[in-house]
Amino acid sequence: MTPFRFLHTSDLHLGKRFGQMSEETRGDLQQARQQILGRLVEVARANDAQHVLIAGDMFDTQTPSERLWRQALASMGAAPDLQWWIIPGNHDSAAAETLWAGMAAHASDNTHLLMQPAPVLMAQGVHLLPAPCLHRFAGRDLTAWMDGCETPEGDLRIGLAHGGVLEFGSDEAGSEVISPKRAEMARLDYLALGDWHGAFSLGARSRYSGTPETDRFKHAGRGQCLLVEINPGAEQPVVTPVETGSYHWQELTLQLTPASDVSALLKDILPTERADWPQHLIRIRAGGWITAPQRLRLQRAVAEVAPEFCFCALDEADLRSEHQVADLDLIATTGALRAAAEELMHSAEDSALAQGDREIASAALNRLFAYAQELSPVEYAQPEGAP
Repeated sequence: MTPFRFLHTSDLHLGKRFGQMSEETRGDLQQARQQILGRLVEVARANDAQHVLIAGDMFDTQTPSERLWRQALASMGAAPDLQWWIIPGNHDSAAAETLWAGMAAHASDNTHLLMQPAPVLMAQGVHLLPAPCLHRFAGRDLTAWMDGCETPEGDLRIGLAHGGVLEFGSDEAGSEVISPKRAEMARLDYLALGDWHGAFSLGARSRYSGTPETDRFKHAGRGQCLLVEINPGAEQPVVTPVETGSYHWQELTLQLTPASDVSALLKDILPTERADWPQHLIRIRAGGWITAPQRLRLQRAVAEVAPEFCFCALDEADLRSEHQVADLDLIATTGALRAAAEELMHSAEDSALAQGDREIASAALNRLFAYAQELSPVEYAQPEGAP
């Protein structure tokens, strides 16, 4: 038997809304997801893979629009040289009967909707063992049936499933957690898993592909799929990650002190190729201690570059302020405004107050400083070398 090659992908989440993003960014990200099937076609053809396995959550909800799922079917049907093997995940479980009935009625011959846990002959000598999510919450390990499934001696066995495993955090597995030893117990040559949006390996024969188009900062970088080649007689498959995503997601860390040149440090951590910025989503996590003028410069520096990115945000949750008397002079030297600023500074530094109250006072003083600078920008002298 010749080597068997296929693509493993999952968690396309077509129709994802990205409600936390601006309207423009939402449109960009949604369009990229719509185009992912076409990119998978390109990757499969470029690598001589005739099969694409989708390990659940092709759609973000159980009620995608007919336009959305019809266009997805059309994209797959337009590549008749490829065979698509799809199971429902927890987001688009088989309980969504209207969705899957409509899909079945319009699917091309090369698009296989696997709605039951039963072996399917993918190719001569190659058996696919699917574990579709029949409901959003399975309540049991849906791959358990694979252990007792018999196939001809010497034929390849490939599992396809969607769900979590014990190793992802909790020490107490629930009944629906997939056994991390399923590939060994079920004598699988490969177990293609979905649900985890980043690539993850449980072993040589069990992998999470991750989403082909990244959708959160938790999983940095661009999305990918896995090119899998199984050579009969080999101890383990050859698995090669292939980048497929259009957008690069990344969290950047900025650790600051009152001596920091905030603008220079920001410039240092931004992606080097400015022409690529429109394809980047970045969240800048600032931490440490800075003065009010520094904070304002940082906010303005981020605001200056942000429009060049698909998404750019500054997270100041871990950034504390060091308030100085000289900063108050930049708000007001006399009068009610000065008195208010002094009171806020006193509260921000009063150890007798609760931490939350001190943080509120500090934030209010920072806002007052920024407001005063917007009303009456002041050019003020600084010591040589100061940030």
